[in-house]
Amino acid sequence: MAQRLSLGQLRVQEVRHRDGRRSHTIFDSASGVHAGADRYLMPYAGKGSDRTYAYLLVDHLRWLDREALDPATVHFQDLERYMGAVGAKISRPFGAPWRVGKKPYGNSALRGAAACLKGFYLKQGELGINRELADVLDVRRMPTKRDRERSMLGHLTRSMDANPLAPKEERRRHKKMLPDGAREMILEEVNSARDRLVVEWLSDGGFRIGEMCGLHLCDLHLREDACEECRQPHVHVCHREGLANGARAKTKWPWEFTDGMIRGGLIKRVSPAMIHAYFDYMTGEYPRGAAHGMFLVQQHGPDRGLPWAPEGARKMLKRAGYRAGLGLIRPHMFRHTWANAVLDAADGNLVIVRDAGGWASTDVVDEIYAHIDVNDPAFNAALLATWGEMQ
Repeated sequence: MAQRLSLGQLRVQEVRHRDGRRSHTIFDSASGVHAGADRYLMPYAGKGSDRTYAYLLVDHLRWLDREALDPATVHFQDLERYMGAVGAKISRPFGAPWRVGKKPYGNSALRGAAACLKGFYLKQGELGINRELADVLDVRRMPTKRDRERSMLGHLTRSMDANPLAPKEERRRHKKMLPDGAREMILEEVNSARDRLVVEWLSDGGFRIGEMCGLHLCDLHLREDACEECRQPHVHVCHREGLANGARAKTKWPWEFTDGMIRGGLIKRVSPAMIHAYFDYMTGEYPRGAAHGMFLVQQHGPDRGLPWAPEGARKMLKRAGYRAGLGLIRPHMFRHTWANAVLDAADGNLVIVRDAGGWASTDVVDEIYAHIDVNDPAFNAALLATWGEMQ
């Protein structure tokens, strides 16, 4: 939960509902729930994006407070100024910097902030508040070739929403992967069967850390012919809201629990090394009688035996990485390394990587991973042939 700052005295507040769902709103220490922010965030509750938008919006509202501006009277030029202050590349002076001591937003975060601001002020405009600004933001554009490729059969002729606050989209760079030999070096530094399991499963399964920490024992089908959906050992990654450890799978594939068995969700294959790590952990460390039924559990402290939070896994890998002399190791580095290896093994087949990793589109896989290594022998041979140097 965000700490209250002196500027604006606004904070993000998590709301826990009776049915187990969690949503986020913005709380003002002087007046209670921020009505405008709550109206905007409410439709996103339970969809996985309300938390992100809440933190983006609270930063903007704090900036308005510092600049003595009001959402009901702020102008488009003020929003441009804010986007510049958090990292947008706009060629004009912006005065005192914002978010001192923090990294400026990257391109992806800037585009998210632009979407958040547009949605917030359009919602204000629907209520008759600052209609002038809403009209400036409510613009349209013609679809691009990429838009048409993403649409079914390419039949996209209508105009599309545009955002005058958003920076130009940058092509995503190749993400940082694990150093060579990192898996073995980290395995030597971890201290328990659970931690070894995390390293093996991240390495061979390509999991997001939220997916792993959200797994239940019933999601694991680790023997052949365990269910009709996949004959090989596998797990079902199921999106669940309101888990005790705050974990949540990003993918939202439909799933159900019927006749004592999980069906649906994102199916991910399991390697023999993953199964071996599973048995070591379950037979040696998993607490008996755990009523929550979740896979990864705390091993120390007053919360021993309770579900393990994703932040705990991140800290464990961070400590192990530094002990191994590898520097900062993040869980997602395993996923990038895994995806690159699968792409190489699949001879560049983007569909295989997309389905194995649970990405929504091959475009994401193509932009991040489908790049040739300049040291690859095939790459070198192709250039030599082009230059007429092939012997």
